[in-house]
Amino acid sequence: MSPLRFLPLLCCIALAEAAEPLRITQLRACGDLLDDRQAQFCLDTRGLSGDGLRVQLGDQRLADDRVQRDGQRLVLRLPRTDFRSAPLRLLQGERRSNPVWLSAGRSQVLAAGPDEVAKNADGLTTYLKLIAVLIEENYDGLEEARRLAKRYDAEVVGAIPPLNVFQLRLPVRNLTERDALLLRLGSEASVDAVIIEESAPEPLAEDDQLQLPKQPKADEWIANRVTDAVHYYRQRLESPKPLKPVRIGIIEREVDFDAADFRRYLDDCPPKGRTCVYARDAARPDGHGSTVTGILAADFQGDGGNRGLLQALDGVGPGFVVIVERNSDAGILANVAASVNLVEDGVRLLNWSWGIHRIGTRDLEGDEIDSLVRSGLAMGGYEELLEEFFLWLHDRHPQVLVVNSAGNGAARSGRDEYRLPSSFITDQLLVVGGHQRNPDEKEVDDPDFVVRRQSSNLDARVDLMAAACVRASRREKGARGEVHCGTSYATPLVTAVVAAMLSINPELTPEQLRILLRRSALTIDTNRDLEPADAQDLTAPILPSERGYELEHPDVGRSARLDARKALELARESLDRVR
Repeated sequence: MSPLRFLPLLCCIALAEAAEPLRITQLRACGDLLDDRQAQFCLDTRGLSGDGLRVQLGDQRLADDRVQRDGQRLVLRLPRTDFRSAPLRLLQGERRSNPVWLSAGRSQVLAAGPDEVAKNADGLTTYLKLIAVLIEENYDGLEEARRLAKRYDAEVVGAIPPLNVFQLRLPVRNLTERDALLLRLGSEASVDAVIIEESAPEPLAEDDQLQLPKQPKADEWIANRVTDAVHYYRQRLESPKPLKPVRIGIIEREVDFDAADFRRYLDDCPPKGRTCVYARDAARPDGHGSTVTGILAADFQGDGGNRGLLQALDGVGPGFVVIVERNSDAGILANVAASVNLVEDGVRLLNWSWGIHRIGTRDLEGDEIDSLVRSGLAMGGYEELLEEFFLWLHDRHPQVLVVNSAGNGAARSGRDEYRLPSSFITDQLLVVGGHQRNPDEKEVDDPDFVVRRQSSNLDARVDLMAAACVRASRREKGARGEVHCGTSYATPLVTAVVAAMLSINPELTPEQLRILLRRSALTIDTNRDLEPADAQDLTAPILPSERGYELEHPDVGRSARLDARKALELARESLDRVR
């Protein structure tokens, strides 16, 4: 058989390989996470071909001896004293990968492998060998963690140094041995808390599992006056001070850069005036991370499915940097580690579209919640970890605001023994519930224009509500994205509005941002009792002080709904009060 017959096939294979996009699908710290001299990062890629690979960190190309390649996997070795947090990109010929954010932060933790987990008595997957200890603040954390590791024949493998949290690998073979060792560690005078990781069978993200509306409204964002806000920012905003860029951290896994909504972010990010996105690449366009990030950064005027509020401000705004980061797949410990690194890298806002319930939590109907649940043992450790995080924010980074989803359990969000993290009481945590358009036609400013999303958590710990339903991104232009609903998607809408407010007045504190959001809010529901007997407030009731001290104002006692346009107006007016 003539070899010429195979030439068309070989040509097709070569063309297919050449056409495959170059993407970074995973980035994680690896090797010795506590090495003071050298940081090591492992990258999983897709589309790497032969020679000519260039690795660019910020404006600098990494020397070839810093990069080790094994097929589609790369290992980067960087001296601790010689690099700073910056975007990382792969270049090969004319092809460019998606940009990811490489943090120089020392907060790095490991995820458990398949042979390092077990099923506990509650049927949840729990880490067997990897745990974390929160060391009392009057101890040198690393020194004490190493002392404990030596005493119990363990190994220190990860850390969140600003919180004095250190990850240990225990020498155990089963849960009985682990729990016995946990008791001994917990009794140490230097240990404030022991943190175990549990991963429920469902995704960690807060997707709404209830049936979606059969006929969702074409634009749920009308209820929050989003388009009006974009028009005001682009056409009507006259600021006496220059607009300031804002850096935002999104705690999610990945974004699909092959989706029509995100292809623009494969280009280099200009120094100002445009939204930039840094993230690992996803295999599908409608994943949780793509949908959450898209609400900030998807092509607003395009037809890729989703719409991004901050992207709509490109050209007139100062530029917004959106960093999608998850540290590793080590659950909530990784979420906190990533958040610490991002705060140290300069983010003003953190978007947390996640949360958990304790086993036994009941919804408004009295039924037990079976999604995103954790054991009491795990909840105790998580609560201590999150409390330490917010204390650190308060002491070291008081300007940072965390925007958190209220949750989708149709339960009360403010009971800290049953719900985390939205139950925390701090000015630096803004909690967002979800609403949905009322099928009955009403005026936008009518409290009955929307109703609470049936699954949304509620009560006075919720600060305000926003639209819970959006359409996901699609690969093809012009395709209609599927509807996704949940407080996960109400949260980034509020995050985007707060980012726009901070670009107008970067001096606004978290407390002031909450005040302005509440003062500007539309209302939801007709309940006007400030202390209802059945405690069914959807959000903290609007107070007379939030309506000019008018005791008889019709909004007083009702729940709060995001008004994006009015919030931006109040941010602009705040500049006049401080001049």
